[in-house]
Amino acid sequence: MQEIERIAKKYALQNAVQHNGKSNAKAVVGKIIAEKKEYREKAKEIYITATKVIQEVNRLTLEEQTHLLEKLAPELLVKEKKERSFELPPLPNAEEGKVVTRFPPEPNGYLHIGHAKAAIIDYEYARMYNGIFILRFDDTNPENASKEYYDAQKEDLRWLGIRWDKEYCTSSNLPKHYQLAEDLIKKGYAYVCVCSQESIRKNRFEGKACKCREKTVDENLSLWEKMHSEMGTGEAILRLKGDLSSSNTAMRDPTLFRIIDVEHPIQGNKYRVWSTYDFAGAVEDSISGVTHPFRTKEYELRDEVYFYLLQLLNLRKPHLMEFSRLSIEGMPVSKRKIKPLIEKGLVKGYDDFRLPTLRGLKRRGIVPEAIKQFVLSQGISKVESVVTFDQVEAINRKIIDEKAKRFFFVPNPVKLTVEGATGEKKRLKLHPNVDLGSREIETGDVFFIPKDDVDHLRVGEVFRLKDLYNVEILEKNKTVKGRFAGKTLMKNTSKIQWVTEESFPMTVYIPRPLFIGDKYNPESLKKVEGYAENAVKNLKEGEIVQFERFGFVRIEKDNGLVGIFAHK
Repeated sequence: MQEIERIAKKYALQNAVQHNGKSNAKAVVGKIIAEKKEYREKAKEIYITATKVIQEVNRLTLEEQTHLLEKLAPELLVKEKKERSFELPPLPNAEEGKVVTRFPPEPNGYLHIGHAKAAIIDYEYARMYNGIFILRFDDTNPENASKEYYDAQKEDLRWLGIRWDKEYCTSSNLPKHYQLAEDLIKKGYAYVCVCSQESIRKNRFEGKACKCREKTVDENLSLWEKMHSEMGTGEAILRLKGDLSSSNTAMRDPTLFRIIDVEHPIQGNKYRVWSTYDFAGAVEDSISGVTHPFRTKEYELRDEVYFYLLQLLNLRKPHLMEFSRLSIEGMPVSKRKIKPLIEKGLVKGYDDFRLPTLRGLKRRGIVPEAIKQFVLSQGISKVESVVTFDQVEAINRKIIDEKAKRFFFVPNPVKLTVEGATGEKKRLKLHPNVDLGSREIETGDVFFIPKDDVDHLRVGEVFRLKDLYNVEILEKNKTVKGRFAGKTLMKNTSKIQWVTEESFPMTVYIPRPLFIGDKYNPESLKKVEGYAENAVKNLKEGEIVQFERFGFVRIEKDNGLVGIFAHK
């Protein structure tokens, strides 16, 4: 047993030093068994012993853990750094200075982390080859497009660190689209269909042609003209003559244009006939010079339509590529799921910090560089997978830990009175990096400490007020009474964060998974009340700090000062 404790201690210390002072039982047990394979059959006993050792190690400060590990196993202080490459693989058929990519959002909502994946990949490839990156608003559905989203999406992209070389709206090219559509009609490749949606769906499913397909070129041109002037929404569509017998249902005469008689946020009432994604996407990629367009794998069946259409129009064919969608467990990106939650008041809006919108992630304390690294770490594979948010958090933690100032926050505070307390003017570092400064706290004989820590303390036990001095517990009821027990650092004592009476009440909101399975999680938002040291009042709006032994928190000041919990 002593042997197990000895080995557990060195690996618990190593794991704690590598993870900001907190050791993980599974990691430690794995290391023990790797070193002593003969202990494999004693896994349960090892886990119990390791857990006990870890609890002791986690009570130490990071500095104490490092010092102790240096004594016990200095070789473990040298952490092998595996440099992670966040570079994308080379593009096929790419030439330096000639690569053109595009990000084509529909201005129908706020950007989310799935959009970020597409935008970052497109942007990074353009920069990798010293090429051109285009921001193109695919806005040919006036029912969904809204003026506020054009500006909002640009703002979100700038926050991500993305800058575009060209910007335009697909709707501005509708005259060109009409010209190409007429060319298709004149060549007999497209026809106007006036069948009902139900009939179209039935015929497409059965691979049958409707009577409209037999119209002459002149009849189709006449109807095409009427689509722009006389016919109303839903009365007619322009369809491509594809292959009705194709096993790929996308090729069974897809819709190219439809009538939507709604005012457009940019074009007003200038147009009534609007190109579909199948038409606009292919045409715009070609005529704008895009060399390597990316889209998600869900559109893979439509690739055949994409290239067939360009072939008929005698337009250049780009090198089309697909990657998998980015899905995060418990965090829906679909407006179909999010909108009802907003309407019912279950989330505050599209910037709710439980959502994977870029605005929600920003409020949560996720920084743009973390999103970029996360996206690039996923690569451009077409393999569908659902990732967990802790993967984003792990990357974010490494980035913000280097610069997040540290403060004391006491959740669920319990009053502590210390007999014989020495008045102190204590200067505490804001970060191990001394360049980030310090703050001074004046103490008396009254403190507040976390209830969770109080629950584990016993009368007669000595603990340490972190970075201050030792206290012996005399009484423990609704409040705690103790007495000064010296300043000398004692081994195996709990280290507890604290605040003085010169503190202020503060609320921290902790987001949890918004969905469990397909159901809304009513426990998705936790509210923690506590006291924060006064220095927190001086923080800026949006600043991300670390509340010691609590977690990283982003400060908001819109409705009083509150914290949004990012992660441990």
